[in-house]
Amino acid sequence: MMAAALVAIAPNARAQELQIGAILPLTGPAAPIGLDQQQGVQFAVDKINAAGGLHGRKVKVLYEDSQAKPDVAILSFNKLVDLNNVPAVISAFSSVSLAIAPLATRKKVLVFNAGAQSNQLANASPYLFNTIPLVKDETAVLVKYVVEKVGKKSAGIIYENAAAGVDGKEDFKKAFEALGGKILAEEPTEFGQTNFRPSLLKIASVKPEFMYIVMTQDLRPFVEQVSQIPGLPMGVGTTFLRTAFGFDASVGWIQSAIKSDFAPDLEKEFKEKFKTTEVPFFSREYYNAANIVMKAMDYLLEKNKPITGESLQAAIFEIKTFGSSVAQVTFDKSNTAVRGLEIYQYTKTERKIVAVEEQK
Repeated sequence: MMAAALVAIAPNARAQELQIGAILPLTGPAAPIGLDQQQGVQFAVDKINAAGGLHGRKVKVLYEDSQAKPDVAILSFNKLVDLNNVPAVISAFSSVSLAIAPLATRKKVLVFNAGAQSNQLANASPYLFNTIPLVKDETAVLVKYVVEKVGKKSAGIIYENAAAGVDGKEDFKKAFEALGGKILAEEPTEFGQTNFRPSLLKIASVKPEFMYIVMTQDLRPFVEQVSQIPGLPMGVGTTFLRTAFGFDASVGWIQSAIKSDFAPDLEKEFKEKFKTTEVPFFSREYYNAANIVMKAMDYLLEKNKPITGESLQAAIFEIKTFGSSVAQVTFDKSNTAVRGLEIYQYTKTERKIVAVEEQK
C-alpha cells in the first residue's frame, strides 16, 4: 500500500508534475462552502505555479466531490490514492475527515483538514493534521463572551445530528452550564434538511435569551425561516455560522471565528480572479492549508527525498512553524494547530469585531 502513495523524485524526473488530492463538497447542501474551499486551494496552487512551481515542477490538484457524505468520500479517497497515487489529500467536514482517517493511517497518506472541528479529529489518525482549533477550544471562548460580556444565561440549541454538531452541542452545554447558564431546549436537525420551522417554533415557545446554532450546511434557508417566525431570540454560533450573515433576521447575531488575515495585494488578486467581493474565511484557510502541504513538498525536494505520506508527515513536524499572510500555524508534537480567535457581531453590512483572544 505504501507504494501507492509514492511520487518518485529521480533526477531525470525533476520536471514531473506533482499531484495532490482535494475531497470537498462541490455539490449538495454544503456546496457554497466547498466552492470557497476549492477557490482557496486553487489560488494557492496557481500562485506557486506562476512562480515556477516547486523546484521547477508544476503542482496539480485532483478534485473529488464528497457532497459532504462519508461514503462518497471513502470512494473518492481510494480513487485518489490507489489510481492517482497522490501522497496528500486536503479534506473538509468532520464526518468526511473521520471516515477517511483510518484509510490514511493504513495507506500512509497525509490528510490536511482546514475546515472541520469535531473533537474526534484530534486522535483520528497520525496522518491527519488540523490547521484550525477544534470545536471545544472555539466554543469555550465564545461561551465566556456571551455569558460574561453580553450577560445571556438561557439558551435553546439547534444542532446537526452529526459529528461536528453533536460535539458542538455537548461542548457548549458543558461550558455554558459551568458558567451558570441554563439549556431550555435541544432540537436536532439532519444535514441537508430544508424545513427548520418545527425546531424554530419549539425554540420560540420556551423563550430563551439566545439560540445556539451548530450546523455545517449553508444557513441561508435557515435564516429565511427565522425571519418568518416571531419571538425568536438572537443567534449565536462558531465559525460555521458565517453563511447566516447579511440578512435582516441575523442582525445582532454573535459568531466566533478563527483569527486569520489576507495581504491586501492577495485580496485584490483573489477578488479579481474569482469575481468576489471578499475573501471568505474558508478560502483563506484552504489557501493556507494548500501552502503548508506545498511547503512540506518543497522541503523534501530540497533534501532530494521521495514525497510520500510518511515523509510529508515527518516534514510537517521538522518544519513545525508555517507562516503565511493568513496566519502562523505551528505543529509541535500535536497534529492540531493552536490559533487566535475573534468574536464578531453582525450588522447588516459587516461582521464587526467585538473581542479578540490571542494565540497562546
